[in-house]
Order: sequence, then structure tokens, then C-alpha cells
Amino acid sequence: MLQHVDAVLRYRGRTITAADVGQIRALIAAHPGLSRRALSLKLCALWQWRQPNGVPRDMVCRGLLLRLHRASEIALPPARLAFSNVRVARQCSLLIEVETTPLRALLREIQPLEFRQVRRTPEEALCNDLLARYHYLGYTQPVGEHLKYLVSAQGRPIACLMWSSAPRHLGPRDRFIGWSTEARRRNLRFLAYNTRFLILPWVAVPHLASHLLSRMAPVLARDWERLYQHPIYFLETFVDPARFRGTCYRAANWIVLGRTTGRGKADQTHRPNRPIKEVLGYPLTPRFRQLLSAG
Repeated sequence: MLQHVDAVLRYRGRTITAADVGQIRALIAAHPGLSRRALSLKLCALWQWRQPNGVPRDMVCRGLLLRLHRASEIALPPARLAFSNVRVARQCSLLIEVETTPLRALLREIQPLEFRQVRRTPEEALCNDLLARYHYLGYTQPVGEHLKYLVSAQGRPIACLMWSSAPRHLGPRDRFIGWSTEARRRNLRFLAYNTRFLILPWVAVPHLASHLLSRMAPVLARDWERLYQHPIYFLETFVDPARFRGTCYRAANWIVLGRTTGRGKADQTHRPNRPIKEVLGYPLTPRFRQLLSAG
């Protein structure tokens, strides 16, 4: 439900006023033939709503427009594309084939490993497809800043990792960092969240998972700053304790921060309505608390 206080709401750190809503209505009326994406880009330009690297915050803006549309505050044009992630994943899985011969070896026997950042490259579809087929959560397209990696050994993919912007509210993490609400809003972009980690099911290499996580941290920090023009200081992830123990994260020196409440960000019942997850974190610098709490 859209929350109003004198026709003002907060969305992803931005205050939306009645005047803003009127401006959006005028924009839609002035461009009746534009798609939802084109309207979103125009609104980003009008509001100077950009990521730190200058790219329009298109997906965030589209989320705001859709929320206002569903609340009957504005009337968006009909959606032109209606492909779900599941449908895209199923289509991809029919197109891309990889070698599935079992790979059983010691870690030293498959060196060197190759880490390739594949977002916005021809290999991105392969990464998406492997996650859709073989990760227990499937594949979901990230929103906001994100990177995707394929790890290869002996000329064949053996693992996929996906990283995205961090969740806004995460109690165990926020208490561990010790930042204020304002510092969290200001500095959340300096965190990255490991949304998917997959070792392909035919790969059996002892200690591979913890080795990949250890190798991944400096690679990710370098690539994130190169692409998004700002550093990251802290990594985080969720582990479902009903399924996994998170041993590979612990072996790679990740820190157990606590557990989620299982209520989600839109909870109004104060009762768990989803699986409770273990939260783990990995500081990329000893000064992470100072940097993340800075003004």
C-alpha cells in the first residue's frame, strides 16, 4: 500500500512530493506515444537521477513509476514486453550447451583458473543460462549495479558468481558496521551482495568453493570500481541454514553476522513470512567501519 503523509512518500532514498507526481503526469501527457522505459529515461534526465558513474537510474525509476501506477497516482502506457525471468531462462536453456563430462581433480591440478567478468559481454547469456538451469534459486535479473562472473578451468566453465547492490535494511549487517541511518543511506552503494554462487554439478574439486571466494574478492573490488567509478568496502551474502552450512564462506574468512528475522521489508504483521537466513560478511579493508560511517 502506498504510504502518504501530505501526499509525500519515500522511494529508494528519494522524497516524492505531490508536485513530483504532477510533474510525472505532465511528462506522460506530453509524450503519449513513449514506452514505459522511454518515459523512465526522460524522468531520469529531468530529475538528474543518475548512478555515481553517470548512468541513468532507469530500473529504479521504472520501479517508482510502476508503484505510482499501481496506486492509481499516474496512468502508465500499456507494457510492450511481458517476458518473465522464468520464460527467458527456459528459452535460453534450449540454446546454450556446455561440456558436462565429470571433472574430478585436486585444486592444484586444474590451475590456472580464469575469472571473467561477463556482464555486457557475449558470455553473459551463458552465465544466466547456467544459473537458470543449475542453481537451486534459478536466475533472476539483478536491478541496479551488478556484475557477473564465469570461472573456467582447462578451457571449460566450472562456476558462476553474481554480485549486486546490497539490500537497504539488514539488521545483523547494520549492527556489525555500526553506521547511522543517514550513513547507511549515503554509503550503501559501497557494499556488494553475493546473490548467486554456483559450482557446476559435474565439478568435484575439494576446497574449490572457498578458493574461488578468496580469489573473487580483489577481482570484484577492482572491476566494480572500474565499471561504476566508486569503490566497495564490504561484501555480504545470505545462506539458508535449512539447506547449507556456509562452510565455504567460513573457510574463506567470511564472518557470521547473525540471522534475518524472516519478515521481509514490507512486513506489517511482525511475524516470519519467509525462510530465516544466516547473514555473512567480508570486509575488503580494515577501515570499512570508518569509511562506511563517513559523511
